[in-house]
Amino acid sequence: MTHRLCIIGFGEAGAIFSVALARHVPVRSYDILQGTPAFKKKVAKFAGSGIEFAVSAAEAAEGAQLVLSLVTAAASLDVASEAAAYLNPGQIFLDLNSVSPGTKKTNAALVERSGAAYVDGAIMAPVPSRALAVPILLAGNHASSVVGALGGYGMNLEIVSDKVGVAAATKMCRSVIIKGIEALCSEAFLAARAHGVESRVLASLNDTFPGTDWNKYAGYQVGRSLVHGRRRAAEMREVATTVREAGLDPLMAMATAFRQDWAADLSDSDPALKKRHDDEWLETLDLILAAGTGGHVRATGT
Repeated sequence: MTHRLCIIGFGEAGAIFSVALARHVPVRSYDILQGTPAFKKKVAKFAGSGIEFAVSAAEAAEGAQLVLSLVTAAASLDVASEAAAYLNPGQIFLDLNSVSPGTKKTNAALVERSGAAYVDGAIMAPVPSRALAVPILLAGNHASSVVGALGGYGMNLEIVSDKVGVAAATKMCRSVIIKGIEALCSEAFLAARAHGVESRVLASLNDTFPGTDWNKYAGYQVGRSLVHGRRRAAEMREVATTVREAGLDPLMAMATAFRQDWAADLSDSDPALKKRHDDEWLETLDLILAAGTGGHVRATGT
């Protein structure tokens, strides 16, 4: 087994990790969209970065010591199922996808059929702002092997358990709050702007939560939903599954998923919304209100 790394999924996190890790070790990547014109345009700027793109996930993983899965929540199970057919004993599959503990356990059972090792990983902060230093929780019997393979490259890795699902559960429960705040800000400030009371709401929040600049904070939260709403909604449905696995009704998680899908629908109908600066967020709310969306939420998923 060579020490090459394989990264499946070249989205936001996958691209950042690929570029950063390629400075230390050969990286081979694969993304299901890489044959599309949009993807080809995207990766053109990575020419000379040391990343090799394979024609399939199986080719990307061939001979790799460590395979990182960084795909969408919806694709996580498919990637693990496919990996079971091409992985070999001695390889490690690090599942960094935002899915429920139950999904991670299912993925582990699939991967381990190949004889390869499975590790549950959870990325605990936005990757763009921290790159390899982003906190990552690891769980599973082979978590120490991941630390051995990646720890020397400046990655911020913490082993939290030898049981698959513990890292995922930590991330999913946190997301009830983190993604929920985004949804709350969108809904609360759209209504406040419509009623003309946003300044007083902001002043009250600044008084209630001293130390937080709510004008800046709310703008960031609204912007994140418009840019990443679809991915957020998919993650929140996994969060809902996590809550159900705990024996609870996922009332807040599903409400957040609906509001995140709603934000994604807005951006799909007007892509310019994604490009607006966070400090223009009140004007962005005006554009949304003027569009007459009525705040209708598309109930995607259950």
